[in-house]
Amino acid sequence: MPELTFLGTGTSQGVPVIGCECPVCLSEDPRNKRTRTSALIEYQGQHILIDTSIDLRQQALREGLKHIEAVLFTHTHVDHLFGLDEIRQFNRLGLDNIPVYASAHSAEQIRRVFPYVFTPPKVHGGIPSIDLHEITGPFEVYGLEIIPVPIWHGQRPILGFRFHRVAYLTDCSGIPESSMELLQGLDLLVLDGLRERPHPTHFNMEQACEIAHRLKPTQTYLVHMSHEVEHVAMNEKLPPGVQLAYDGMKVRFE
Repeated sequence: MPELTFLGTGTSQGVPVIGCECPVCLSEDPRNKRTRTSALIEYQGQHILIDTSIDLRQQALREGLKHIEAVLFTHTHVDHLFGLDEIRQFNRLGLDNIPVYASAHSAEQIRRVFPYVFTPPKVHGGIPSIDLHEITGPFEVYGLEIIPVPIWHGQRPILGFRFHRVAYLTDCSGIPESSMELLQGLDLLVLDGLRERPHPTHFNMEQACEIAHRLKPTQTYLVHMSHEVEHVAMNEKLPPGVQLAYDGMKVRFE
């Protein structure tokens, strides 16, 4: 059965935040320790990574992850992109050339930020070997149909993804009506839920719950939480069918 692993569930600062002594940052509950948000899909023996988190090395070591067969990018902010160099170790362990999928804008940014990946010198050390594909519509990865879902991250258009009856929407502050149509009939919705206070580029808890109420998936898990969110206390406030995810959490789906 396919499985989704929450590799990271924290916002761009991670939790605990450097130098912070708030109750969440000092908490001993492992669910309050959040690396930067990313996820892993295991499907028919293949491992599909969603975003190369800046904490990818730490996440891979924690999960015992040894193989990546493909990467999907939602967007190219530092916390979602800057682990790309870690792909070179997965090249050594598995594929010589790992397929990577991104929007045209994100592909352009990846080429700009990591020029050495695309114009390597004749003699070089460890360099990620990837095959970059621009997303123009629904596509298949190892037999898994993936539907790109355009969403808003502040004023920046980025992508979420739907596969089967699962949708993954991180760093989201708005969903166009055309994309809401792509999100009907979900069993599992993964959705941005930064904190209780409003934020210009992320859903807060109330907004995330409103989206969950409209779409009515069987279960919604929130990700990309800040250190203002204490796991147990916030879960007690959330409506039925909506919960916080946590690092290392695994969910199987049909």
